[in-house]
Amino acid sequence: MLPLIIVNPASAAGATREAWPGLASELARHFGPFNCAFTGSRGEAAEIAEREARAGRALFVACGGDGTVSEVANGILRSGADAELGLLPSGTGGDFRRTLKIPLRASEAARALRRGRTRRMDAGRVSFLNDAGAEESRYFVNVASFGMGGDVIKRVKENSWLSAGASRLLGGKLAFAAAAIQTTFLFQKPAVHVRLDEGRESRVVVTNFCVANAQFFGGGMKIAPEAKLTDGLFDVVAVGDMSPLTILANSYRVYLGAHLGMREVRHARARRVRARPASDEEVKLEVDGELVGKLPAEFEILPGALRVRCL
Repeated sequence: MLPLIIVNPASAAGATREAWPGLASELARHFGPFNCAFTGSRGEAAEIAEREARAGRALFVACGGDGTVSEVANGILRSGADAELGLLPSGTGGDFRRTLKIPLRASEAARALRRGRTRRMDAGRVSFLNDAGAEESRYFVNVASFGMGGDVIKRVKENSWLSAGASRLLGGKLAFAAAAIQTTFLFQKPAVHVRLDEGRESRVVVTNFCVANAQFFGGGMKIAPEAKLTDGLFDVVAVGDMSPLTILANSYRVYLGAHLGMREVRHARARRVRARPASDEEVKLEVDGELVGKLPAEFEILPGALRVRCL
């Protein structure tokens, strides 16, 4: 079977739909022959990848943003097959490709798919409550978070006109930065109970709490600069109770990955993380750039669970 490119035409607020003819041309020129499937709704990329992996297809390339990459990875992992994941970036965030150092230009990304090597990488599995209040679980490859991150994602999705323009000009950084500034002054920081591995449960007030498999989230923020995709551990980064002005004054540190030494930031590594609200307040959960539900949640690392093609 030929490699299957799973394209989310709605990613980057529809910019991928417009860009696809050029992307397909570069892919055919620099990568070679392929099959293609377009998604029309949320979750369809995972369904396609799962079905095709069970049928024996060996390589899947996600064309879209982090949400598309996550869906394709979910399909592969749900299938139980030893299929391989590749990336053709075209989305608002593009954070997972930053950790992998996948080029943004289509021609270079296509060449990386052809010449790249396969590496076994960790994935995460999270169990949580969905919006209907039912228990659900899914896999993730990049970062899961709660706190400000969920509100920022919501604003980026709502400001679709900004997402589209930003994706063309700055790869999504402008959209996320604008949403983060808005959220900084409006967000009410939740108190949560957190437990790492078999340690004691702690009560913390968080601006943002990240369970990171990879290094970047939020359109280029290097939230977990020491994270490794092959060490069998999550990097847990908790940003504590900061004032809006402190957040804004130090936001550049997060983009540079220079925030771990700040007094309000805590960093640890763990194989399992449990989190629950400290009150009746709803705490939203985002996973790989998508709002999926709310706490309580449990995160578990799956060492070497996924084969990924990279440089």
